[in-house]
Amino acid sequence: MLTLDTTQFKEKKNLLAFSAGVDSSALFFKLLENNIPFDIAIVDYGLREQSKEEVAHAMMLAEKYAKKCYTAEAPQFTTHFEANARKFRYDFFESLIREHKYDTLLTAHQLNDQLEWFLMRMTKGAGLSELIGLEEVSKKDGYTLIRPLLQYSKEELFNYLKTHHHPYFIDESNRNEKYERNRFRKDFSDPLIAHFKEGIKRSFTYLKEDKRLLESGFETVFTEKKLHIIQLKLFRSKIKAADLTLKKLGYLLSAAQRKEIGKKNSLVIGGEWAVETRENLLYIAPYVTSNMPKTFKEQCRVQKIPSKIRAYLYQENITLSVPGDHESGSE
Repeated sequence: MLTLDTTQFKEKKNLLAFSAGVDSSALFFKLLENNIPFDIAIVDYGLREQSKEEVAHAMMLAEKYAKKCYTAEAPQFTTHFEANARKFRYDFFESLIREHKYDTLLTAHQLNDQLEWFLMRMTKGAGLSELIGLEEVSKKDGYTLIRPLLQYSKEELFNYLKTHHHPYFIDESNRNEKYERNRFRKDFSDPLIAHFKEGIKRSFTYLKEDKRLLESGFETVFTEKKLHIIQLKLFRSKIKAADLTLKKLGYLLSAAQRKEIGKKNSLVIGGEWAVETRENLLYIAPYVTSNMPKTFKEQCRVQKIPSKIRAYLYQENITLSVPGDHESGSE
């Protein structure tokens, strides 16, 4: 039996990332059962004839259940389809969140997805935080990303839809093995879930608790726009704090960049991000250059704001307000 923990979104303005497939259809009808307010958003990638039917189905469901349905047509991506499609999808969702003031984005990621991510990251070399990439609740810039179905397998969601005679579509492209995720799904994650589902569920529960303990060495104390200031309770947590913060901002660090952050207190990552440490505070912001008045520079100097961060503060008219505790982090 599928049950949802609705405490994080019951009284919020929710946007559901919808595809008309098994996972998002199951979440759609579970939200209805729980009287959760939500609207839906769907992207048509134009790769299959069926995609038009899926969009029409989404619009029909929205009309039937008095929901708003937002649609978007993606451009034809000629390279790196998965990465480009994901970026387009989330850019679309986040534009809706900003425009219509949604509090949350609900996605239908499930247990099989979680195991796929784990296995894919493990084969590339990853630490615990990267291996457990899918969390039930993730704070984003201006909204909360919630994945209410992570504890359920694809088979459980499919059985729920069949039992209740709810409609759904099967995306045949999910069987196309030119996509890395589909190969991992077919060869590894689906067979493992079929034979060891309960043990895998328990393992992810334990691993997430270990991750929380690992990440307790730092705390974000100030955010505005794309500026993040993190207090390092343990100085050795700097690399992990930078890695996770930049991931939230859409930038994935390489192994070499992680090492560089560990060695230097002031650097620019990928020509895009300023990463600076001053005493026990880690500052991360887009790297920009700007002519700043002397009075502003002096104010930054007095407040001990690192030099590479200042231009972004000036450009975005950000006034800092962070805790006055500047004691060095413990080793």
